[in-house]
Amino acid sequence: MSNVQPPQPGIPDEMLVDADTPRPAYRSYHAWLSRVAEQELRAKRSEAELLFQRVGITFALNGEDDGAERLIPFDFVPRIIPAGEWETLERGLRQRVAALNAFLGDIYGEQRILQAGLVPSDLVLRNAQYQVAMHGLALPRSIYAHIAGIDLVRHSDGNYYVLEDNLRVPSGVSYMLENRRMMMRLFPELFAEHRVAPVEHYPNLLLRTLREASAVDDPNVVVLTPGRFNSAYFEHAFLARQMGVTLVEGQDLFVRGGFLHMRTTSGPRRVDVIYRRIDDAFLDPLAFRADSMLGVPGLLSVYRAGNVVLANAIGTGVADDKSMYPYVPEMVRFYLGEEPILRNVPTWCLRRPEDLAYVEEHLGELVVKEVHGAGGYGMLVGPAASGEEIAEFRGRIRRDPHNYIAQPTLSLSTCPTLVEEGIAPRHIDLRPFVLSGSTTRIVPGGLTRVALKRGSLVVNSSQGGGTKDTWVLAEDPRAEDGTC
Repeated sequence: MSNVQPPQPGIPDEMLVDADTPRPAYRSYHAWLSRVAEQELRAKRSEAELLFQRVGITFALNGEDDGAERLIPFDFVPRIIPAGEWETLERGLRQRVAALNAFLGDIYGEQRILQAGLVPSDLVLRNAQYQVAMHGLALPRSIYAHIAGIDLVRHSDGNYYVLEDNLRVPSGVSYMLENRRMMMRLFPELFAEHRVAPVEHYPNLLLRTLREASAVDDPNVVVLTPGRFNSAYFEHAFLARQMGVTLVEGQDLFVRGGFLHMRTTSGPRRVDVIYRRIDDAFLDPLAFRADSMLGVPGLLSVYRAGNVVLANAIGTGVADDKSMYPYVPEMVRFYLGEEPILRNVPTWCLRRPEDLAYVEEHLGELVVKEVHGAGGYGMLVGPAASGEEIAEFRGRIRRDPHNYIAQPTLSLSTCPTLVEEGIAPRHIDLRPFVLSGSTTRIVPGGLTRVALKRGSLVVNSSQGGGTKDTWVLAEDPRAEDGTC
């Protein structure tokens, strides 16, 4: 029998109510797990690592000199979500992304929400991610974020909370797809016992969404990558291959006659839609950073003329800036006339003197983040920090309070995970991917990330985290609903 350690006291576990009682959604999996020897599980994990290495599912850590490619650790214990629970999450995701797209259209248009005083004007107009070049530009269907990744966590109260919104170039969907493929290859018997909703059609939905963004009858879609030295290059190549479109770098494209073209062996070919995985600043050296070698000179002029679509649009970053996060519930009410389905984590904005004073007094209890930070960098987890780290961070926020927000330390739910000491609870989050086109499309589930270090709340791969497959059951267990 596998050694499954009990949940941590006071922290909700996705699989277990207590040491001996699985939640309804996990009953069948838990029974299977109890029959499998730990040695066999470790052998399966080694097989998965070998297969991932062969396929090239790796990433590079930004800022490291060795340039070595690393595997993102994969764990075979899935996160399982009952159908009824997912239905609520899906409605909330649709609502939230609709509001964020409406907000982006508004701040680059009439700016009604700013005039109403519901979002501070200076927070938007002076934001480093706000792009004046987008002002007054009408986009097809008013969609700015065609692809969004919304990070969710479950708290000790049993409810899901949105941790942050990712609207610029959200990554990780390739790991979601490859994790599912690996699980089906290694454990086909589990999928015979569980009705797991599929995710493998995501590339088809993505391509459909991108094609719908263009007014051209048969648009030519490409994926624009910074190149093979980018940490997410595997995903760029993977998605291009899965969609059956061309993977290009900036040097493969050029502007002529007001249109964007791609160099091919048979001559220039017009490009109508770019799924870009390059930040705004590097897209066009004539409009943004003059030293960029990654973009295309003149691309912005083609974009403003409506002759090419960028997914996601330039300037979407202002909506996923962490300083904007506290205002998303108000965006839902303002643009949709609805109450938010998904909850925000309570947040202190350190630009407010009263919030700064509170956070300084309670740094040891809070999580403090840079508003432009990503990947787990530039943050302080107060309860896990030393006195010296807290003092150093206090100096940072005093020097530049506008650059930080703070949140309470949530009791993120755990899920059993194979680690050195056996199968033990580790904290997890969830990133579903939302596609906005003629309709909103979401594959059931998303990328579950897991903090492999004992007690750690940081799940990012750049900080040593791993990933799990996410199962949304096609129907709920007949017993209780399985929520925490």
